[in-house]
Amino acid sequence: MPVQLNHTIVQATDREETAAFFADILGLPEPTPFGPFLVLECANDVSLDVMHDPRPRVPQHYAFLVSEEEFDAIFARIKGRDLPFWADPFHTTPNQVNTNDGGRGLYWEDPNGHNLEIITRPYGAADSEPASGSAVR
Repeated sequence: MPVQLNHTIVQATDREETAAFFADILGLPEPTPFGPFLVLECANDVSLDVMHDPRPRVPQHYAFLVSEEEFDAIFARIKGRDLPFWADPFHTTPNQVNTNDGGRGLYWEDPNGHNLEIITRPYGAADSEPASGSAVR
């Protein structure tokens, strides 16, 4: 069997709040408990296992490939909550969406400071032109 990502642990100061945040913003099914985790199933059989951890958080990056329709729905929920968002991972271009690889992408944070990203095209997906990196509103 080739190597496949099965799950990753998302550290949270409040696992219920964090799991609900991910489920709501991303439109995922309700989390299910499994041991110390609240498990969020993604469409490609990879799960986000949210775990309470009282230690200081080291922010992680979680990127989600979504359809254009899903992007619109997630973006609407981000704006509906008045969450800050950026076109870049370093948060230097606020309130904009990038158009890398001919798709759309943006970044925002979860309640623990993890850097979340949605993209409509995988990196390197542009057929013959390099990513523009330009941003649009």
